[in-house]
Order: sequence, then structure tokens, then C-alpha cells
Amino acid sequence: MIVKQQLIFILYSLCASVFKVAGTKSKAKGSQAQFPITQNVTVVEGGTANMTCRVDYNDNTSLQWSNPAQQTLFFGDKKALRDNRIELMRASSQELTIRIGDVSLSDEGQYTCSLFTMPVKTTKAFLHVLGEHARIGPVSTGVPGRPEITGFTKPAMEGDIITLTCTTAGSKPAAKIRWFRNDKEVQGTKEVNATGKSFTVRSSLQFQVDRRDDGVAYTCSVEHVSLSNPYMTTEVLEVHYAPHLEITHSLIIPQEGQYFKLECVSIGNPIPEPVLWSKDGGELPDIERMIVEGRELTITTLNKTDNGTYRCEASNHLGTSTAEYVLFVYAKDFPGPTTDPNALGQHGPDHALIGGVVAVVVFITLCLIIVLGRYLARHKGTYLTHEAKGAEDAPDADTAIINAEGNHVHAEEKKEYFI
Repeated sequence: MIVKQQLIFILYSLCASVFKVAGTKSKAKGSQAQFPITQNVTVVEGGTANMTCRVDYNDNTSLQWSNPAQQTLFFGDKKALRDNRIELMRASSQELTIRIGDVSLSDEGQYTCSLFTMPVKTTKAFLHVLGEHARIGPVSTGVPGRPEITGFTKPAMEGDIITLTCTTAGSKPAAKIRWFRNDKEVQGTKEVNATGKSFTVRSSLQFQVDRRDDGVAYTCSVEHVSLSNPYMTTEVLEVHYAPHLEITHSLIIPQEGQYFKLECVSIGNPIPEPVLWSKDGGELPDIERMIVEGRELTITTLNKTDNGTYRCEASNHLGTSTAEYVLFVYAKDFPGPTTDPNALGQHGPDHALIGGVVAVVVFITLCLIIVLGRYLARHKGTYLTHEAKGAEDAPDADTAIINAEGNHVHAEEKKEYFI
């Protein structure tokens, strides 16, 4: 009987041990299965991202999704963040799947799935956002937006200081902006601001405009690693400035009986209108022969009475300008000068050439004076004639002649040296 009881006790102990080991293994297996599993997600900007969190074993504990800012998106099937782009796709004890629509670059980051056991278990999933299918190696990029030029109000007045600003947003990494004046590159100032996960880049040009800037094209070029060709936008300047006039003529040597035309060429913006013609400060004397058509003055048949100063005048809202032409009518068949008298009057003689010739003449004259002076200085002295030698002390002419003859013998002994 005692042996039987011992056998029953041993058998009971063995069964208890087996059940205990099995329970321990089952508990360990369940503990390992109670761990959330996620995957990284890559999506194109503007697309939809599905974030899924799963557990193989769950004893009715809750799952939760949080964004990179640690804001709770969903706790089980309960929505916690007011964002219409985020929706619940599936919620159960073993899975929590959410959908993020219209994904932007600012949504990129590390999302957290939490399983509220004791202790809480978490796992991470990274959301990569690509800009318009752009991806350079392992780095996701954001394509910059189309550039826009601001700061210019048409038209500008000559002398105004204007600032052109080119802006592009949404680039990642920051885009590069270059400026061109027509085809020549010019340097501008650059400003980069981070907006969420992307960058807004601005570049500015500041300058004073003049008439040479009228019609000039300023181009902003945006370059980025995601672009095969840069984005470009262009602003064409319109600059208003005061007029400037010049008179052109059809004949170099106007002669009697010829057909003659003057044209008033105006440069200005707006175009100066109207053009007024006058002669010698008054009205045109012969309107039958002197015909005005717009900017042109035509004299159908020249004669000597047409000699004088012709003036054209035009203006716009910024000022008035005048130009003059002196007309001299030569006789018919006169060979005349080979140059335009008005051109000679405008340009005048070549003063530089005349000045050079005068300087050379003066220099040569001074040199001659100096050489002549030195020559005279070296030969300065008193000279006696042959007859006067020895006559200094003679009382009369006869004695002087006798003394001169006597001194003739010693003439070779007297020598005079000049230094």
C-alpha cells in the first residue's frame, strides 16, 4: 500500500513538472510573439503611404501609431490627431494599419508603433518622401518649384533703384539660383530658409536702371540635382527715359536744284511725339517746297534762300530735346569740298595735331637759340688789325705805321689763346 502511494506521488510530480515546463515554454513563446513588427515605407510626394504594425500574438493589448513629432495618430481604432489626410485602414488585436494621403516632404521621418504591454514595446518605421520620382543614391530629394521673379513694377524710370527677387520652394537639398543679364551671368545675394523637410531659396539683384536697361532680359535659373535641365524664368525690363535727338541728311554737298531730305532721329521711351521743325528760330518759310511728314523734312528743290539753321524738337513726359542742322546750298555743278560742312562744324579742326606741330617748332627754335648763344660766348674777345699792332702808344699816324712795321717781325711771337 505504501509502495502504491509512493508511485502515485511520483507520477503526480512528474505530470506537474511536465505541465509546468510546457506552461513556461508557452509563456516564453507568447512573450516573444508580443512584439510589434513594422516596415519602412517609401512614397512619392503627393502620393499615399500605408503604415502597418503587426504582432503574432496579442493578449488583447492595444496598438498605437505616432508621428515623428511623437503625436498619437491612432490608438487602436480611435483617431487622436485631427488630420483629414490620415485614415484608419484596419484595426484588430494583431494589426493596426493607417493611410496617409497627399504626402508632403514635411511628413518624412520616423514613425513609432507601440504595444501597450508591461513594459510597453515599441518599434520604428521610417517614411521616405521622394520629390516627383527623384532619388539620388540613398538620399531622398525634393524637386524645387518653378521660380518666380518679383519686385519689378513696369515701367521703371531712369535712375530708379529696383530689386529683383527670384524664389523657389520645396527643394531638398537647397537649390542653386543663378542670374543672367541677357546672356551674361551676374551675381546676386542668396537666402536659404528651411521649411519643414525642404528649403525655400531666394536670390536678389539690386541695381540702378538707366536707358541701357530698357528691353534687357533678366533671367533666373534654378539648378538642382533632381533636374536634368534647370528651371528658368525671365523678366524683361521697361525703362522710361528722356528723349535724345539727332538730324541725318540725304546729301553731303547740297546744291541748287537738288532734292534734299532731313530726318529727325529720336531716341526715348516713350517715343517722343510730335516732332516740330523750324528754321532760324521761326516757322518754315516755304511750305510748298518744304514738306513735313512725321519726322522728315523734305525740300523738293534747293536754292540759296534755303540757307540757314534747321531745328527739330520733340518731347515725352520726362523731358524735351532738340537738334540742329546748318544748311549751306552750293551753286549748281559746284565741285565743292570733299567733306560734309556740318561734320566739319561738329568736329572742328584737329587741335591735337596743330598743338603737336607748334610744340615741335618751338622746341627746334629754342635749341637753335641755345647753340648760337654758346657759340658766341666761346668766341668773345678783342681783335686788332695788322696795321693797328704797336700803334697804341704812337703820337701820330706816321709813327704808328713805323711802329707797326717794326712789330711785324715779332708777330709770330704773339699768340692769343681762348678758353
